[in-house]
Amino acid sequence: MKNVFLMAVTSAALLFAQGAKAQTNLQIFYDFGSDRQHVTTTVEGFYNDNWGNTFFFIDHDFNTRDSKNQVYAPSGTYFEIARCLNFWQNSAIAPLSLHVEYNGGVYKGYEIKSAFLVGLDYFLHSVDYKNTFNFKVLFKKIAYTTQKAPVQLTFVWGLQDLFGVQGLRFSGFADFWWEDHTLFTDHGGTILPEVSHTVFISEPQLWYNVGRHFGCDNLNVGGEVELSFDFGTARGFWCRPCAGIKWVF
Repeated sequence: MKNVFLMAVTSAALLFAQGAKAQTNLQIFYDFGSDRQHVTTTVEGFYNDNWGNTFFFIDHDFNTRDSKNQVYAPSGTYFEIARCLNFWQNSAIAPLSLHVEYNGGVYKGYEIKSAFLVGLDYFLHSVDYKNTFNFKVLFKKIAYTTQKAPVQLTFVWGLQDLFGVQGLRFSGFADFWWEDHTLFTDHGGTILPEVSHTVFISEPQLWYNVGRHFGCDNLNVGGEVELSFDFGTARGFWCRPCAGIKWVF
């Protein structure tokens, strides 16, 4: 899950191993963050081909409430699509790919500014492809936004059958980028606006394929923790735990 409350664009690229099979999944989370406490759904897809791979996700945050505090509609949506191009998969530089990406969305009537990214992805894996790592160095241009450096650094990981437990997967990403953005709140509430120049966000996820025990490999249960610093309009470090289910189609 990559929450759509994103007030600053994050380019979380949860890419799997280049050798992984194509997959589409639906994730439903409840966010326990003190400033959240709502449901987010994510449709996510990864597809591999002879020219590289494509990853996308679409988030919906369900946090538009009526006078009785009842949720009646999504409060925002966020979209990312990324393409790793690799025409040299059988060469000595096969681990290196060209990465291109787009991010954008809207939240409670306010746009999440479009961002365009291009750069390099370096892929590492264990012999059996159960453990995968991606390192990305990307040029990032955010529409109508000043940046001290138009750069994003990304690390993505996936560890399958963690600690030897069949069906247990630990995955996630960490992003750091430069973006001038205004902070309006901290843990104490509203603050005088101040400008931050950098953003950090990481979302480690832990999933267990519980369905394997009753003939339904599609079903996973687990959760994630969003760790961020000066992300969106929130100042400082935040830790927001989420619990959810994932259905793999």
